[in-house]
Amino acid sequence: MISVENLSIQFNGYYIFKNVSFLVNPKDRIGLVGKNGAGKTTLLKTFKKMVLPDEGEVVVPDGIRLGYLPQQMIIRDNTTLLKETLSAFNEINTLKKEIQQLNIEISHREDYESKAYLNLIQQLTEKNDRFHLLEGTNIEARAEQVLKGLGFEPGDFHRATKEFSGGWRMRIELAKILLQSPDVFLFDEPTNHLDIESIQWLEEFLQNYSGAAIIISHDRAFLDNVTNRTVEISMAKIYDYSVPYSKYVEQRKERREHILASYRNQQKQIEETKEFIERFRYKATKAVQVQSRIKQLDKLDIIEIDEEDKSAIKIKFPPAPRSGTIVFEADNLSKSYPGIEVLKNIDLIIERGERVAFIGKNGAGKTTLSKIIMGTLDCTGTARIGHNVKIGYFAQNQDELMDESKTVLETIDAVAVGDIRSKIRDILGAFLFSGEDVDKKVKVLSGGERSRLALARLLLKPYNLLLLDEPTNHLDMHSKDVLKQALLNYDGTLIVVSHDREFLEGLTQKLFEFKDKKIREFRGGIYEFLQKKKIASLKDLEKKDQVLSPEDTKTSSDNKIDFLKKKEWEKEVRKLNNQITKTETEIEELENSLESMDNILSTGENSETLNNPDLFTQYESIRKNLEEKMKNWEDLHNKIEQLKNKGF
Repeated sequence: MISVENLSIQFNGYYIFKNVSFLVNPKDRIGLVGKNGAGKTTLLKTFKKMVLPDEGEVVVPDGIRLGYLPQQMIIRDNTTLLKETLSAFNEINTLKKEIQQLNIEISHREDYESKAYLNLIQQLTEKNDRFHLLEGTNIEARAEQVLKGLGFEPGDFHRATKEFSGGWRMRIELAKILLQSPDVFLFDEPTNHLDIESIQWLEEFLQNYSGAAIIISHDRAFLDNVTNRTVEISMAKIYDYSVPYSKYVEQRKERREHILASYRNQQKQIEETKEFIERFRYKATKAVQVQSRIKQLDKLDIIEIDEEDKSAIKIKFPPAPRSGTIVFEADNLSKSYPGIEVLKNIDLIIERGERVAFIGKNGAGKTTLSKIIMGTLDCTGTARIGHNVKIGYFAQNQDELMDESKTVLETIDAVAVGDIRSKIRDILGAFLFSGEDVDKKVKVLSGGERSRLALARLLLKPYNLLLLDEPTNHLDMHSKDVLKQALLNYDGTLIVVSHDREFLEGLTQKLFEFKDKKIREFRGGIYEFLQKKKIASLKDLEKKDQVLSPEDTKTSSDNKIDFLKKKEWEKEVRKLNNQITKTETEIEELENSLESMDNILSTGENSETLNNPDLFTQYESIRKNLEEKMKNWEDLHNKIEQLKNKGF
């Protein structure tokens, strides 16, 4: 369907692609992968003729329609959500007007046998056929269905598009592209602005779509669920795998091992050949062999090895200062914006050391509660931060919060205080900002670079609560892995707002689902949550009759009751531990006393003391007291063991 033939593109003297050829077939679902800067976005732009090749060509046959969603775009419109979405049906709308015009013209004609009249009838028939083929009679219903799938509510349909945030505006553009039903989708990070429910709806849409798709994404789960082919761009070449992403990773590892073995053998052969040439270059009897070896070297197709990306974010969060047991508590918390209530009568407790995820539709209140926890938004009811809680916050709109006129170094220097200032360059280096990179202005940084810079700022102070709102947006897969490992090693309390299922799995042990102005707690991981709900898609969360079993889910009020029970349990455990500590101190003192007396009795020194009859009585009393304390110590340990086994 689309043919890439001997494509070569150079930037600043370096090849992005060199003699690359491959085909895009109907119904292909291609995941386009490679290092940052490998040329993934450039390849999509060549399909759209936004970038022209230096050599070779990309052949898109006439009539093949491409739907391109870039990673970032400037959107200017001044209409309502539904009207803007319906603009996707340009061909249908044009046909509708043409059909109406033809009907008017035909109604005024009486030359029924003329060639002109028959020509009008033929045009009308063809346009009606095309109109029905494009399902022109139900475009509004189709538009509403896609908008709902992408997270819009019916009440949004007549809102002005300018009222929506940048992320929601990107959803509008995605909806328009989906409704245009192109032959090939070209998607550059389509999930960046979607929540989990919308991502899974999009997965189902693409799985059932009749056309092809080429997708750049750092969402492993999305690629695995949608793609059936992976094309890797590496060292200006492409490597084609007929498998989804996870299987590609396995096959790539095997391929690399084979290439490495071939590379080593070839290098050995080259070294031996050069050695032979140098050794016998000036011997007339070996002239023929030497020339033969030189020609052999010239003809050799040199195997190149793509250097493994050793550069990686090396994150280690500072040790978390100890906070109170309760990190955050909400009582009867509500939050409204003009004309909309987001949270209503929320009761919530987050304890020290917990790792929780906020999940749910965009607009359900996840970021709102995050800002309330941060203290940047007011609310009704009570929101309390615990004792000695120090919050490190990564905002979803982090790029908007940074001063674009400052350099990378100035951005970090502005918030660093004390001894940490001497380590600023080391921290930036850990986040891949080295050399002249630190002098770059924020305004020229890519989305991934801005995210890394924002994360670097979190290392400047020791926080005991990390509140991260969509921290993986714009990060590549390797960077996400490194961040996840650093968070797994973090010893403080963690709250993560994320739509990345693979990132959340294993990182959090508790989920708070935001829905219908309420929050519902689930203990477990994200995939366990989906399994317990017995659903294939989070869109089914909207079904009113489907609820979790009581043992799997608790309301925030139930959580408070559990917390009070746990407090009593912890109080009893602390009491027993204190008694054990006290008893151990007493045992140590008694053992020291007995040891001193044993020394006196064994050495026979100080006969006056030995002749004292009270010495033996005192010795016996200490020994019996020690036995009692030891028995008491064992009883206390048995009690605490029983209490822990019983749980709270």
